[in-house]
Amino acid sequence: MNDITFAFLLTAIAGTATGLGGLAILFLKKASKRFLSICLSFSAGVMLYISFGEILLEAFGDLEYALGDGVGYLVATVAFFVGILLVAAIDKLIPHNDEIAELADYAEQGNSDNVTQKEKKELKRTGVMAAIAITIHNLPEGIVIFMAALHDPALGIAIAIAIMLHNIPEGIATAAPIYYATGSKLKAFLFAFGTGYVQLIGALIAWFLMRNVFDDMEAVFGIAFAVVAGIMVYVSIHQLLPAAKKFGKHHAVMKWLFAGMAVMAVSLVALEFVF
Repeated sequence: MNDITFAFLLTAIAGTATGLGGLAILFLKKASKRFLSICLSFSAGVMLYISFGEILLEAFGDLEYALGDGVGYLVATVAFFVGILLVAAIDKLIPHNDEIAELADYAEQGNSDNVTQKEKKELKRTGVMAAIAITIHNLPEGIVIFMAALHDPALGIAIAIAIMLHNIPEGIATAAPIYYATGSKLKAFLFAFGTGYVQLIGALIAWFLMRNVFDDMEAVFGIAFAVVAGIMVYVSIHQLLPAAKKFGKHHAVMKWLFAGMAVMAVSLVALEFVF
């Protein structure tokens, strides 16, 4: 398997995670608040650890190599905060984690029979809006998985794992409202499954840009990784953790947060011995 095929395959695998979230809501019959809290806090821990412990360090290394120590460090730092500002702007224009909070009100009901027709209409709208918002958010995730896999397979796998864990609650946010509104497991699953595979479009965009636009790929990798680190830190602190605290107790959220960090740390150490 060549490097490009591996990068596309890894992106496709990561994209399946929203489908897994869709399956989870169908098998569980309802989106239990405890399950959502565990998913959200665990994925926040994974994303925070990999952002500071791997992606940002990689960005510093690449940019210092390409631009020199002082300038490279400065560019990486600026790019990190650009990532935070970028996703904050996107989040303001296209919020999507609110849908997770909204579906919690219906999670206790257990099935679509307990939802009124008016609520079903609102739920369907919520699910469609969640799918659109998550689709837009997944596009840059596909770009970074593809680029990371080409640059360093171990880093690509680690980022893909982090994004997969983040995508599971997003799949729940898409599938649950659609399921409660329509009563159709297939529709709910297809909505969740389809949003994840937009990451492949992101991979295609990255492949085109790397092939036809950019020459100094070391600097491009460094800037991209710093921006992504900022995005992941923002998503973890501003979106995942507050949502997790809505559904779970503080100590439980912290426990799963640190568990996510520990699992990501062990995974990164293991990958060092493989690649």
